[in-house]
Amino acid sequence: MNSVVIVGASLAGIRCAGSLRRSGFDGSIALVGDEPHRPYDRPPLSKQYLNGDWDVDRLHLVQPDAWDELDVTLHASNAAVALDVAATAVTLADGSVIAGDAIVLATGARPRTLPRSDALAGVHVLRTLDDASMLRAELGGEAKKVVVIGAGFIGAEAAATAHRAGHQVTIIEAATVPMERGLGPVIGTICGDLHREEGVDLRLSTGVTSLLGHDAITGVELDDGSVLDADIVVIGIGVVPNTEWLHGSGLTIDNGIVANEYCEAAPNVYAAGDVARWTNPMFAGELMRVEHWENAVEQGNYVGRRIAGIETEAFAPVPWFWSDQYSYKLQLAGRPTGTDDMKIIDGSIEEKRFAAIFGRNGMLTGVFGLNRPKHVMQYRMQMTQGATWDDALAFAEAAAAKKS
Repeated sequence: MNSVVIVGASLAGIRCAGSLRRSGFDGSIALVGDEPHRPYDRPPLSKQYLNGDWDVDRLHLVQPDAWDELDVTLHASNAAVALDVAATAVTLADGSVIAGDAIVLATGARPRTLPRSDALAGVHVLRTLDDASMLRAELGGEAKKVVVIGAGFIGAEAAATAHRAGHQVTIIEAATVPMERGLGPVIGTICGDLHREEGVDLRLSTGVTSLLGHDAITGVELDDGSVLDADIVVIGIGVVPNTEWLHGSGLTIDNGIVANEYCEAAPNVYAAGDVARWTNPMFAGELMRVEHWENAVEQGNYVGRRIAGIETEAFAPVPWFWSDQYSYKLQLAGRPTGTDDMKIIDGSIEEKRFAAIFGRNGMLTGVFGLNRPKHVMQYRMQMTQGATWDDALAFAEAAAAKKS
């Protein structure tokens, strides 16, 4: 191959470009992005950048002096609008067409919004550098009433950052406990308690009826009829994969770009990052889409090696991610569900330092750690090695006996 077009100038895309070069690919690489910025890191947007500890320069995924070595042509502020699969060519918003021997689709996802959210000043989502910059400016002033809609990881991190900045924070969550679908009621309750203990008002089993205000947000109406005063609203209710531009391309689109175990959506067309929904052999061939930093890194690297012809194995990772909230580090590896068996294998819930494993149908499906990074990595490795639920329990018993 002599040329590769990567659509999506974020983490998965830039990691794919770097992987191609490290794998010996010396052809042309075009990197297409819809933002004006060079590729930057997103996890700090809701933490270090939002609270003012980091400036923009620390977000760069490739420092300015490394661009020449990477030798990538960046097409910024010029979104892809159409894909010709047969010709492996992409049409951009300005009407230009870029063709390559291979196409990598890494267009990511965008936040879900609520009615009127775009019409009211003070209402924010948190996905891009521009999103974070606008919210950071508003949080940097005098104390305000902040309402965060959604208690997932982005909402929780934004709430923790706003609280740290001295604002009065309320979190609204429709579920009975935060993250119940993935972590279950016990650990979900613990995640909620972290906020309540810091003085954040957490309202569960509560929906939002409407956003109030004329030109700027003034309040949030809830489904119980009550109204919360609000100077700032942050919406964190999940994301939607950016696939609309691909309709009519012939690719299979179903909650992302559907790809096989080699991340191939079509001959010489690959998907990576938040937009990819691929068959993961590690989890019995589950078709999964993973919205985590580590997966974007690994999948981008994998696709680069695959295109360069040095990767022959399927892409079969154990997903892993982390979240920093207040003084706590939350980590999760695997694909647990809220109905899986769960067992605390180290520490205790009371001291807010513990690790828990999850199992389903005899399979080890996940590990969660609250300030227990070593244990998360240990059991992630267990999953990588194909450990069963019984294997994991035996490993935990042996570790406890050795510790005592």
